[in-house]
Amino acid sequence: MSSELLVLIGTAATLGLVHTVLGPDHYLPFIVISRARRWPLPKTLSISFLCGLGHVLSSVALGLVGIALGIAVSRLEGVESFRGGAAAWLLIGFGFAYFIWGIHRAIRNKPHSHVHLHHDGEEHDHVHTHEASHSHIHNQKKKASLTPWILFIIFVFGPCEPLIPLVMYPAMKHNISGVILVASAFGLATILTMLIIIAVSSWGASFIRLGRLERYVHAIAGAMIFISGLSVQFLGL
Repeated sequence: MSSELLVLIGTAATLGLVHTVLGPDHYLPFIVISRARRWPLPKTLSISFLCGLGHVLSSVALGLVGIALGIAVSRLEGVESFRGGAAAWLLIGFGFAYFIWGIHRAIRNKPHSHVHLHHDGEEHDHVHTHEASHSHIHNQKKKASLTPWILFIIFVFGPCEPLIPLVMYPAMKHNISGVILVASAFGLATILTMLIIIAVSSWGASFIRLGRLERYVHAIAGAMIFISGLSVQFLGL
């Protein structure tokens, strides 16, 4: 392995780390959705891993096609720019829709009281919410959530901007194994950074108690995803 290839691998890993840390859209949606839906950490990390893998492999596939067909870097950058815009707007739309759904859910789950009359004539009332205070056993199966699939689609659309112009084309000067090594270094750094940030943040978020605002947790999650999408689209994060 040449020293030049080693430098490229190191550069790819560094770019993957920086690219992920500076992009809150890489981890914030998973942290807030996990907190809102009370996902266990293994489920959160599994979904995050698959989304991260789709995120990296989509750009790797595009880069390999570009190399095979001899497409100019500038044209591939144009495709990546389009994908980035589409992913940002999908994230904005998802965040806004989730926010509205969270508000509706919070209103529907507003605490209220019931009066109970006992056989001896004594009355008492208690305040509860239908979601948090009462559990009911039903035979019907729980509906599968579309949220992980929506996040996966958004991440597949999301490009790894530095990968093609700064990593894959220089690596092609060596051979296809060099491209694979460099792309793997970028992908591993990206996904590992995602998982570490998500794991630590999700663990910390599990201790946060919102009190009366707890019923708005889904709306808060949607608002944060919406803001994250806006920051990507208009601030270039």
